[in-house]
Amino acid sequence: MTDRAVQFLGYGSAFLTTASFFPQAIKVLRTNETRGISLRMYLLFSLGVLGWGIYGWLNRDWPVFVANLITFPATAAILDRKIRAQLLLSRKGYEQGQ
Repeated sequence: MTDRAVQFLGYGSAFLTTASFFPQAIKVLRTNETRGISLRMYLLFSLGVLGWGIYGWLNRDWPVFVANLITFPATAAILDRKIRAQLLLSRKGYEQGQ
């Protein structure tokens, strides 16, 4: 396989995995509905996306870097919504327990 074909495969795969993530991200951001999302999973996923982005940058693996650079803000936004929802539930539970 030529270098150009490998790059094409990398960018194509990066596009598909990144694009597959965005419908869920958009739904969460529009509805603020995070009950079906695991906080631990999203925390680990967000850290993994950040790590892969750094890895891609350090190794000059541009498909990996670009895909994760695009994905990280959306994962961070969903993680933020999930954390806020958890805090709100905790606060409500605390207030009801008084």
